[in-house]
Order: sequence, then structure tokens, then C-alpha cells
Amino acid sequence: MTASFTRRTTAARSRIAAPVCAIAVAGSLMLTACGDQTNSGSDTAQTEGTKSTSAPLFDKLPKKYQDSGVIKVGTDAAYAPMEYEEGGKIVGIDPDIAAAMGKELGVKFEFTSGTFDGLISSLNTGRQDIVMSAMSDTKARQEGLDDKGKKTGEGVDFVDYFNSGVSLLVKKGNPENIQSLDDLCGKKVAVQRGTTYHDTFKAQATKCEKAGKGKLTIEAFDTDAEAQTRVKSGGAVADLNDYPVSAHIAKTAGGGNDFEVAGGQTEAGPFGIAVDKDNTQLRDALKDALNAIIKNGEYTKVLEKWDVKNSAVTEATINAGK
Repeated sequence: MTASFTRRTTAARSRIAAPVCAIAVAGSLMLTACGDQTNSGSDTAQTEGTKSTSAPLFDKLPKKYQDSGVIKVGTDAAYAPMEYEEGGKIVGIDPDIAAAMGKELGVKFEFTSGTFDGLISSLNTGRQDIVMSAMSDTKARQEGLDDKGKKTGEGVDFVDYFNSGVSLLVKKGNPENIQSLDDLCGKKVAVQRGTTYHDTFKAQATKCEKAGKGKLTIEAFDTDAEAQTRVKSGGAVADLNDYPVSAHIAKTAGGGNDFEVAGGQTEAGPFGIAVDKDNTQLRDALKDALNAIIKNGEYTKVLEKWDVKNSAVTEATINAGK
């Protein structure tokens, strides 16, 4: 691939989706009903952690969260291994990192699943306190801009906690011999709507047209699972995802017989925990909590559990995305 990719859209969120067939992973999260979300995965998961003034960073939190003992987290729980639903629970890398941070802060991180392209608006309207959903930290999201630079909403701040590149996901055997975006000209691709991957395919379609190499047709779906199904059936030649997700899908879907990663991983960029720009005290408390679990080794334990150590950050940063 020739472009630098960041996950999920500038208007809302980048991840994206649950694999067609994800392997069950034990989780420690509890679910409670939540009726104001937009998809069937709109349940709430609570990470481990207990409201406690003895927690090292409890005093760093705004009083609102000290009193409630809860930080409400918006996510799209359809993006294994980052976050997905299994056995009535939301599990994955993000919930595990949040659980470790919760122990430092003395509060619970309460995950609620909704569609990705509505996550930032749920933050702006106050339904959620943060968004943690393998969301790429981009300047556009920081400033509330769409892919054309038009103001579409309020910007957010990011506490960056993970690095990831992206990869094309193709049908097992790679029958179309796809190795890069340029190989997609004249073909049909599938992608989750409202993601940065969708924007990447749009940009590639323009490039194909200008080069006279044939039209790139894009089919966009509400979830990445639908896009994967389209590729598996042969109706599209490729989907685009973060590398850890593509690798996980290729390894697990259909017992490893449905998909493969094409062309390797391209440039990596940061995933960030999105926070309202006015909520700077919470943002800074999250940064301190992330640095604490990096220092005490709990962060590394989570990444080792999910076999994603190459995506580790060495310290928490704010708005490091480009």
C-alpha cells in the first residue's frame, strides 16, 4: 500500500467490526442493558475496578467520577481482538487496558456498544464520558472535520495508547493476487461505512479513475462483519482493517480457512481514547493512569495476552495523531 492509513472516520469512529467468526475469549466484564444505542450490541460492560479513595490516582479524577465510581465508555464492540461481544460480555484489548487503568483510578469503566459512526456524537452529547474503540487519533477528529476539511461537529482530545498499521483482508488464497491498493482498480471492495478505511478507498477510487485503470467500486456497510461476508462470498475482492484485526480475522475465521492478509502492514498510527475538549481533568487523569500501567507492567501483560506487543506505546501522549 502506498498511503498512510488511520482507522475509522473523521466524522465519527475508525474500527470497525467483529470478524465473521471470532474465537471466544474469556472476559471479566459484566453487561447491563442500555436502550439508547443504535445496534443490537448495545449492552454495557463494566471493567474490574472499585470506587475507592485508596486507589493511587483517585484524587486526579473530577468529582463527578469520584462520586459515581463510573466512567462511561462508548465503543463499537464488533472489532476483535480490540473489542467484541462474546457470551454476553464485551471483551478484548481495549476493555482489558481500561480495566487495568480503572484499578489505578479507583473507578469502573462501563462499556456500551453502539455503531462506530455515532461514537463521537455520543461523547459530544454527554451520553458517554469517553470513547475507547480502536479509534485512530487524527487531526481531523481533533478539530471535528470531515475528510474534505469541512467542520462537522465538535473536536475531541485523544489520549494515545496503542499503535497500529493497516492491511488488506482478502479471500483465502488471494484469488485476485491483491498486493496493494493499486491492484484494486477495476474491482469491487467492501468496507465499514464512516471509517477512515472508507475514506482510503474513496481516495484510491479517484486515483484509479485519474490513471485510467478502471473504476474502483466501493460497497459500504454498517459493520465490518458485513464487509467481511461480502469478501468471503466473492462479491468483493478486499476489505481494509487495522493490522491486528486483519491478522486476527485471518487466523480465526472459519478455522483460518476464510481469509488472509494481503500485502503486509503499512504505516502505523496511534489509537486514542477520545475525550471532550472541555473535560481536560479527566483527560489528564487517563493519561496518568495509562502511564502508571505502562510503568507497573500491567499494560504489557494485556498486550502479551492478545499477542500485540508490537503495537505498544512507551508512554501516554495527547493528540499525537497526524
